[in-house]
Amino acid sequence: MANVTEIAPDIFRLSAFNPQANFQFNSFLVRDEEPLLYHTNLRGFFDEIREAAASVLDPSTIRWVGFSHFEADECATLNDWLALAPQAQAVCSFVGARTSVGDFAIRPPRVLDEDERIETGSHRFRVIETKHVPHGWDASLLFDEATRTLFCSDLFGHNGDVEPLYEGDIIARTDAYNSAQKEGPMSHSVPWTRETGPILERLAGLGPETLACMHGSSYAGAAPEALRAFGDMLERLYGGN
Repeated sequence: MANVTEIAPDIFRLSAFNPQANFQFNSFLVRDEEPLLYHTNLRGFFDEIREAAASVLDPSTIRWVGFSHFEADECATLNDWLALAPQAQAVCSFVGARTSVGDFAIRPPRVLDEDERIETGSHRFRVIETKHVPHGWDASLLFDEATRTLFCSDLFGHNGDVEPLYEGDIIARTDAYNSAQKEGPMSHSVPWTRETGPILERLAGLGPETLACMHGSSYAGAAPEALRAFGDMLERLYGGN
């Protein structure tokens, strides 16, 4: 079973580790009146993540399934979760729905427009459109205004079977991983464009306190400063390319 850790009030990190890739693949489950799952994870981890979710709540009661962009570790098992939870519905941005989710999902997604929220009980979520941050045109991130948790997908990704929640220098870890990958096949995984800095500044302006990261440790600390430093790192690595 995947490792389960509460990283913020009623927000649980479900972490599966791939030793061959030396990489963690994390899903996040929010326990509330209308439970929410963020990242469905890879098909090969479906049973692990489902069992981990079942240690927190009945997976069939999940109401919302979110993710950043259309990619296997983000949403490969979306329809498996929708089949498991009869009331569940994907939640995404307009571009996400138009380019992929509206056709792929077995039920129509809930599209959140800018500044629109869904309340799941004690939590209140916004979809923040972040085109090409971390990846494609359909990218968005999810922000819980109640706990000030930013579900930031592949931002701050780093390798290793690391601790669930980190309070140290998250940029050093991220920089080490990205610098090592700069010339390899996984380089430029988060592109640098003239829009990247303003998007990261907007995320910093939300005032997050916890960063729920897809790959590697989640982070609790000076999250706005970390987001700005992450932008500085990308510009240094890729801004001239």
